[in-house]
Amino acid sequence: MSMSSYVYGFRPPDEEWKKKKEAFDACQKAGVSPPEEIWEFFGNEDPDEAGVQVDIKEAVEKYSAEMVDGFQVDLKKLPKDIRYIRFVNSY
Repeated sequence: MSMSSYVYGFRPPDEEWKKKKEAFDACQKAGVSPPEEIWEFFGNEDPDEAGVQVDIKEAVEKYSAEMVDGFQVDLKKLPKDIRYIRFVNSY
């Protein structure tokens, strides 16, 4: 089984995020599927409390040294509104 690693950036929830989250929650509570617009806004996944996922691939590069592999993030290349950086390994 191989492992894949990813790095994501997140912008804190704004008013639009909060409104769409309310709509998502109302649909869930009513037992209906949220509209496509809501799913697309959240990247076709359940809303993440960290906020809106932002593409930060321009700031991320692979890092290798002896017996070490990973990523390094150039903080100066990140959008100013990024609050969280999430490093994920999936199998």
